[in-house]
Amino acid sequence: MYPAIVYILWLRQVKRYWRSRARIVSSVAQPLLFLVAFGFGFGPMYAKAQGGNYMDFLAPGIIVMSILFTAMFGGIEVIWDKQFGFLKETLVAPVPRLVTMLGRTLGGATVALLQGLLVFLVTLVVGFRPHSLPMVAVAFGFMFVIAVLFTAVGTGIASRLNDMHAFPLVMNFLVMPLFFLSGALFPVDQLPRALKVVVYFDPVSYGVDAVRGALVGISHFGFQVDLAVLAAVTLVALVVGSLLFEHLEA
Repeated sequence: MYPAIVYILWLRQVKRYWRSRARIVSSVAQPLLFLVAFGFGFGPMYAKAQGGNYMDFLAPGIIVMSILFTAMFGGIEVIWDKQFGFLKETLVAPVPRLVTMLGRTLGGATVALLQGLLVFLVTLVVGFRPHSLPMVAVAFGFMFVIAVLFTAVGTGIASRLNDMHAFPLVMNFLVMPLFFLSGALFPVDQLPRALKVVVYFDPVSYGVDAVRGALVGISHFGFQVDLAVLAAVTLVALVVGSLLFEHLEA
């Protein structure tokens, strides 16, 4: 019974995503803008300073950005379902709320991963090329872990909010600093020490580093550290999110 509930919740969120063509187009537009504006705008300066291709450095960070935004903002569906009664129908089912939260998290993570795959295809159009095709599968694995992590965070936060208009404000307050301080747009090596400390405590930094290491072969922390940090933070996010969801009132 539990797997069936998880599957139903997963399938519902995936269907929501594919039915919203406007959402798909709009969610690709922002990463494309970043790739064009930053990739071609700062590319010549980066080549002179670092001696490399900035698009290769930037593309993995933009892929992670799309996953981060989609996963975190996916939590708004919890508030939406609160207001329209679907969540109440789900919560009265004779299953632990942990199962319900897990189904929603996996559904949101799948949507975020699909979004990341679409942006990956966009990066290929603008000139990005992964250095190794087998490592693309490794990158997709890290992308799924990132999606699960931040979907759990978004779901946990949304379970404590009732105002749909307040959720985007809270998410922007968290998402923008997490992204801009992750090393997605600039190398971490030459940052001031105080800013490096912030980057090291940002979980997005390890996601960007892992995807960049898999796709480009450039890694600051190393795969083992990236995987260990992402796995630990994801576990904590799932546990805390489950506890918050346990006290949810539909």
